[in-house]
Amino acid sequence: MKDVKTIVKEKYSRVIAEHSPGAAACNSCCEESFNENYSQIKGYDPNADYGLGCGLPTAYAKLKTGQTVLDLGSGAGNDCFVARAEVGPTGRVYGLDFSEAMIAKAKENAARLGYGNIEFILGDIEAIPLKKESVDVVVSNCVLNLIPDKEKVFAEIYSVLRPGGHFSISDVVATAALPAAMAADPVLFSDCIGGATPKDAYLEAVKKAGFKNITLQKERELPLPDRAANLYQIPKDFKILSLTLYAEK
Repeated sequence: MKDVKTIVKEKYSRVIAEHSPGAAACNSCCEESFNENYSQIKGYDPNADYGLGCGLPTAYAKLKTGQTVLDLGSGAGNDCFVARAEVGPTGRVYGLDFSEAMIAKAKENAARLGYGNIEFILGDIEAIPLKKESVDVVVSNCVLNLIPDKEKVFAEIYSVLRPGGHFSISDVVATAALPAAMAADPVLFSDCIGGATPKDAYLEAVKKAGFKNITLQKERELPLPDRAANLYQIPKDFKILSLTLYAEK
């Protein structure tokens, strides 16, 4: 079987090639039931929205004029453009994604909008290519569940944040460990389910990285994809959750 990162990269490259902005692009995490409505949020660009999120992290990120923001898994640039509307022309926004197709689309969108203070970078979230203590705020929307090593990701986030900086991250977690067969299913992994770690373990990874004032900003139950319900035996008390989490360095 292909490694997880290759599977995920191929999927999100297909999203750009085969789907229009605003359209549901997959069978689970891109459904309307996962994605939240950005249409009334300042800075929203429908041409950058492929329905791939599970929350509105920028709405909870306490962004201020002049700040430097990093969006992990920036896709076509949607959250970066919303962040830019908050930090203004004196701020700076970085978008990091490992899909060449997504980076190309994001750069195209930024050029169309005439934004000169947004930079899209091709790179890996497990090795963020920015200087230590170089950003004020980190945001991410339904991406970290695609990274197997959560502790490494949060350690990287801690490293690039300035002292006193913070993150606001929307992600998918579970109420318990996934059945082994589900976790090994490459389709469910790329659909934001297979990598959903138990909520307690997720919060523990945040604490272990050194973050404080950890606050659950929002939580809601998500529907289990048909593939999971039809192919696997699911414990009755097992649930998939979307959470938006805040924490400070």
